[in-house]
This record gives sequence, structure tokens and C-alpha cells, in this order.
Amino acid sequence: MTGPQPAYTHGHREPVLRSHRSRTVANSAAYLRPELRPGQAVLDVGCGPGTITAELAELVGPTGRVVAVDTSAEVLESAARYAAERGVSNVVFEVADVHGLPYADGEFDVVHAHQVLQHVSDPVGALREMRRVTAAGGVVAARDVDYATMTWWPQAPELDRWLALYRRIARANGGEPDAGRRLLSWAREAGFTDVTAGSSTWTYATPEQREWWGGLWADRIVASDIADAAVADGYADRAELERISAGWRDWAAAGDGWFAMLHGEVLARRS
Repeated sequence: MTGPQPAYTHGHREPVLRSHRSRTVANSAAYLRPELRPGQAVLDVGCGPGTITAELAELVGPTGRVVAVDTSAEVLESAARYAAERGVSNVVFEVADVHGLPYADGEFDVVHAHQVLQHVSDPVGALREMRRVTAAGGVVAARDVDYATMTWWPQAPELDRWLALYRRIARANGGEPDAGRRLLSWAREAGFTDVTAGSSTWTYATPEQREWWGGLWADRIVASDIADAAVADGYADRAELERISAGWRDWAAAGDGWFAMLHGEVLARRS
């Protein structure tokens, strides 16, 4: 099964990877942790720079194996270097599209996808394909943010504009930025009958957290594929993007600044 792959809205430039490299099992896949055991075979879909992947490999131990896939060969090279530096040897990195995974039926005990389904052209089809390669009794685990739930203080019109602009670009690229609320529905449509749905949040409220989160978005909105798409498609000009960037830095500097976002999560068991 294959399908048209939309453009990855964020791209893979430094400000984006700065965010992705912060992701761990604890802050991004805690809901999956009780399902992981030594000796399992795990597929990590859309692995990015491999920080979650490496921890998954450590958790299934030397008798387990992890296959990590992404559509970007360049990002996979970076992920492989990270795993090697961490001393993880039970993982391989391969280019693959979730709409048509090159693996056998039932090959994996766990199939994991973090912040992937919001970007694909056919999330239900992607979940069906993830289900296909999952063994009976195994689980498909998916976690996606829901951009419409993002909220912050102090109020800032530049951040209002940022959120509206991002959601418009993501949908123009064929994705669904409010994926979190849809995961349960998508999983059931994909044929799963045993689904546990939940949620968790990321919150940025300390001075250090605000500096990091506000700073990376201040950079991303002027130096990433999002910025290029906004200008190319006529949604914003460079001057407006610079104003949004400044708004992010103002928010980060606010002593009472607070930002939170909700993520939907599903554990879908293969019958």
C-alpha cells in the first residue's frame, strides 16, 4: 500500500531538530513504557534524530531489536550517529514510508509513532499498515499534539497569528494539525477494537523552559520550512514573520509566561 506523501511541514533544519532532540521516553512516550519488555521487536516510525529510538532499544535490551524508519535519509544518518555515540547496537535505521512499510505481516511486537500521524496524507491507512506489521497481541502506540489546544499567558497577538498561520500551512501541506483528538477515531476506523486512549501535556513555565521553547520557535518561524511555505504561498511576508519571532522572544522574557499543549495518545492492541 502506498499513498501520496505530503510535504513535512516543519522540515529538518537546526531549530526543528533542536526541538526533536529533546524528546525522551519519559516526556514523549511514558504511556508506552509499561508495554515494553526485554526481547521485543520494535518498529519506530518517523524516528527523527533518534533520541526516543535509542531509549526504546535500551529498554528491550540486547535480546530485543529496534527498526527505526523515517523518510529523510539525512536525519537517519544523524540518528545512527546518536545511537552509536550512546553505545546502542540493537537498532537499525532505514528509509521507509508508513503508507507502505517494507516489513512482513506481524513482524513487530510494538509499533511506535510519535508526532507522525498529523503529517501523513492518510492517517487511517498509516494505522492500518502499522497494524499489519504488528504481531497478534502486540500494540501500536501513537501520540500526536493537538495544536488547537495550545494555550499561553500573557496574551500575545503575535502568538495568535503564529498558531493560525501554522495550522493553515499544515493543512495546505495535507496534514492535520489537530490530530490528537482524532487518534481514537482513526484507530477504530483502521480496524482496532481494543484501544486505550489517553492524553498528556507539555508545559513550559520556568525561565529556562520559556527561553528554550520561545527561542526555538522564534528561530523556527523565520528559518524553517514553515517560514518558506508561509512566504511562498502568500500567507505572510518576511516582515510579519520577524514580528512573530519577536513576539515569541517577548513571551519567553515574561516573568509570568506559561505555555501548554495537549497530546492525544492511543495504545491499540492487535487482536
